[in-house]
Amino acid sequence: MTRKAPHRIVFANEKGGTGKSTTAVHVAVALAFSGARVAAIDLDPRQRTMDRYLENRRETAHRRNIELATADCAVFDGGDTDALEELVASHAADADFVLFDTPGRDDPLARHAATQADTLVTPLNDSFVDFDLIGQVDAETFKVRRLSFYAELIWEARMKRSRATIEEKRGEMDWVVVRNRTGHTEARNMARIEKALKELSKRVGFRVTAGLSERVIYRELFPSGLTLLDKGHLGDLGTSHLVARQELRQLLKGLNLPIIPNMARQLEPA
Repeated sequence: MTRKAPHRIVFANEKGGTGKSTTAVHVAVALAFSGARVAAIDLDPRQRTMDRYLENRRETAHRRNIELATADCAVFDGGDTDALEELVASHAADADFVLFDTPGRDDPLARHAATQADTLVTPLNDSFVDFDLIGQVDAETFKVRRLSFYAELIWEARMKRSRATIEEKRGEMDWVVVRNRTGHTEARNMARIEKALKELSKRVGFRVTAGLSERVIYRELFPSGLTLLDKGHLGDLGTSHLVARQELRQLLKGLNLPIIPNMARQLEPA
């Protein structure tokens, strides 16, 4: 009996600084906590933020002599799309999920990964600088004028998948735009972005969900590789930690991944 291919989750945004890698790591670890087998591929061999985060996590587990649910990460450091697919086939052969963290720039491999996603996650900060990645708005009315190149790319990939033969069918791509750092956005600007996202989502079929705020806790966790799910290893939790965990809970719910039921228990406060 042929094993079902792993569910591909691609975190992609051609602009840096949107919380893409932080979101990817927390989702990867959350899936691992649920009992899923998780593979990860870092497509940015220069920065390799996701790989470094998970490397720090392994070192912390070894240093403290503890077990930490995690993802098995590989860095793709060169080659074409065929070579990337070969890595996916070997690295994620037994995985339930394979996550891709892409570089914050235009990159042919990142575009390929995005078009092959089962779930495409595009984190955006609540600003029209970030919104420009997917659409352009009128300077006076803030109504959407046209799709961006990136939105057109994903639209075409989804249409191509819908026209695939029965043998090639993989199911529809679920495109989710994640609004990170909304707490630092002026109310009027937030309302304009929300309206523009709603308008654009009707054109190209993405969903919108709330993401992670700009909290110091996320930056503090990187050196240890710990996440908000590691309740027994974080010390005393303040209000900020608990609110951040609630954000993570809502994000995972919004992504609507085919996850194992006990995920909810892992996100409950200690």
